[in-house]
Amino acid sequence: MAYKLIWAPSACLDLKELASYIAESRPEVSNRFVSSVFHTIEHLTAFPQSGRIVPEFNDPNIREVIRKPCRIVYRVKQDRQIIEIVRVWHAARGIPEL
Repeated sequence: MAYKLIWAPSACLDLKELASYIAESRPEVSNRFVSSVFHTIEHLTAFPQSGRIVPEFNDPNIREVIRKPCRIVYRVKQDRQIIEIVRVWHAARGIPEL
């Protein structure tokens, strides 16, 4: 059974800010970036464990997939079959804040 995908407000804001920043100089690249983020997370509903465990947290329920230059951090809520996108964190910013 597929997991439900939800977005935390922090992840929505992260993606919006990144897209706006990119769009300042290259709007077409911004649109492709946002599409690629959505494409990257699509498979998580069927394969929630496919991302790696975030090394800084060492919690099997906090995982990430990489879409350079970002770390897409998500939380697996197995009991409710939910994938929560927690952050779309630019890798240059260091450790993701949850």
